[in-house]
Amino acid sequence: MISVVIPTFNEEESVEQLYGELVAALASTQTRYEIIFVDDGSNDGTYEILKRLCNRDERIKAIVFRRNFGKSAALSAGFRYAKGQTIISIDADLQNNPSDIPKLLAKLNEGYDLVCGWRRKRKDPLLTKRVPSKVYNYLISKLLKLEIHDSGCALRAYRRQVTEDLDLYGEMQRFIPAWVSLKGYLITEVEVKHRPREHGETKYGPLRIFGGLADLATITFIQRFGTRPGHIFNSVGIAASILGFLLLVLLTVASVVFGTATPSFPLYLAIILALGGIQCVTIGMLSEIMTRIRYHLEGKAFYSIREVIQGKK
Repeated sequence: MISVVIPTFNEEESVEQLYGELVAALASTQTRYEIIFVDDGSNDGTYEILKRLCNRDERIKAIVFRRNFGKSAALSAGFRYAKGQTIISIDADLQNNPSDIPKLLAKLNEGYDLVCGWRRKRKDPLLTKRVPSKVYNYLISKLLKLEIHDSGCALRAYRRQVTEDLDLYGEMQRFIPAWVSLKGYLITEVEVKHRPREHGETKYGPLRIFGGLADLATITFIQRFGTRPGHIFNSVGIAASILGFLLLVLLTVASVVFGTATPSFPLYLAIILALGGIQCVTIGMLSEIMTRIRYHLEGKAFYSIREVIQGKK
């Protein structure tokens, strides 16, 4: 069974057309399917249209939020309610083309866990969408070692185990491929069509780049030090403390032995390095304790099991 999850926010002009295109595309797969719309607090006529579609087709489900919680929350809810072993995510604005779904499914059946769409020929404004996207993808490639051309494309095909292993919050949906890679799943991409936006307005302005950079810094830290945060804090703290104490010794020797007056700036710098280093070590210890408490309480392992092989009698 295939589950299609669609985060929806003020897309009254698009959802009915998208439904028709999805039905046509999914019919060609000759597989049972369901379509899950997640209404993320729309304040236009989206809710009424979804309600009408639900009354018309038993394969549709609508999850309605009390208010706008964001795309990550919408995806998380859709993944939770999905019944399929294969899950497709797609945007509701008609820029993704449902006719590409069979192509993603065919690639998934080659043994991959996540297949991402690659909008090689994007039909978005250059400065507000395409340039920030290129910056993101370049940074993701360099910092996270993820060889994906288009991490932000919403059109993706997942195995169910992948969606169950995701912990989405904030605006982290744009880094789903990085999260999945961090778990050790097999990822690839296929080129997909991209269409100009015909209805409504984009939900993301140019200022989104600042939030994206902050999220990128977070996931980079988590990828490298998520299970051992004390390493970076302790390393920085110990180095700073050593430098601070060495500088204090040098200033003391210069003052006592040579009678040199102690300048204010080097003295303050030495004290700040020494005390700051001790604080970093303390933070490192606390972060290690908090990490272990979190994994203990949530029952999460530090790794993800892909397969369990049973011994044969």
